[in-house]
Amino acid sequence: MAIPPGDPTVAETGEAVTVMDVGGTTLRVGTFDTRGGGRLSDVRRTRVDGMVSHPGAPVPVLQRQVVDQIVREAERRAGTRPGTAPTAPPALAVAFAGPVTRDGTVLGAPTVWGAGGEPLPLREILSARLSVPVLVVNDLTAAAWRYGTESPVPFCLLTISSGIGNKVFRDGDVLLDVEGYGGELGHWTCDRSPDAPLCDCGGRGHLGAIASGRGVLAAVRRAAASDPAGYARSTPARAGAADPRFLGNPEIARAVRNGDPFTTAVLRSTLVHLAAAVGGVFASIGIRRYVLMGGFALAIGERYRELLVEELVRQGCFGLTAAQVDAMVVLGEDDDDHGLIGVGRLMGRRLAAHREKVTL
Repeated sequence: MAIPPGDPTVAETGEAVTVMDVGGTTLRVGTFDTRGGGRLSDVRRTRVDGMVSHPGAPVPVLQRQVVDQIVREAERRAGTRPGTAPTAPPALAVAFAGPVTRDGTVLGAPTVWGAGGEPLPLREILSARLSVPVLVVNDLTAAAWRYGTESPVPFCLLTISSGIGNKVFRDGDVLLDVEGYGGELGHWTCDRSPDAPLCDCGGRGHLGAIASGRGVLAAVRRAAASDPAGYARSTPARAGAADPRFLGNPEIARAVRNGDPFTTAVLRSTLVHLAAAVGGVFASIGIRRYVLMGGFALAIGERYRELLVEELVRQGCFGLTAAQVDAMVVLGEDDDDHGLIGVGRLMGRRLAAHREKVTL
């Protein structure tokens, strides 16, 4: 977290921490009590001020807007006027959708501000503007800490939402390169055809472009265009979305849950690639537990887990029976608070360790 030794703001910080989870679509803000197991309260959700709100805006402009939004939300949470420092500042812990270095620099954020742009030293900027201890980590690193404090076995956390990401938690920590790499399965190139779907990062054929919520939505629209009669018989079309251009992920999730053949077939086609990615993680490092989270996967729920397991069994996980494959894939908590709780727990650990070091 790089809190300077003897930083006076640490001594002034109480047990309450402001926590944020910056995703591709939504900015979540809450207050986390770091005492004991921790308690999350006063959660507020708002649309992130990135490319979903300002499509086509240049990356540097979007970066400034997102930083300004984080600062405004932190000041609001602290009960201060915009532009003034809090009198009793809480620490700020941010879970961010993109690879983040150990010093809190965001290397890229395809789902937040799109492809390209210079690395953003987010922790440094927020520390200077807010004058509080700041922690910035990848959103899935944060989420892994929610489950890592409770899981007795190593696991891989998978999120299927605006994009796709993963983190492996093993031996009491998240496996990460010092520069923040590790856990970006969403940018694994699984389709090398020249007309493969375009990822938010600018690459083609990435897993996130195919199997994320956005990827599945695009796949359903493509399938509707190539088979209009089949789509016309689908649940979404009969429920009012006759034009697939006006179709959304909530309609797709509802249709799959209700057993609609058209949308389920499209989802199955995307899970071929996701299952291959899971199989690769299993074959390479032997992780036997996979926790599914993310708005799209959890909106479908148990049926999503079942379909993924079916595809994993079809492809085969070397040495495992169908029952063992079924047992190793589980759904995460369906509360959308993974990043907030995880980054709050991690910040609590960091602050406690720093206070202990200072008092020695």
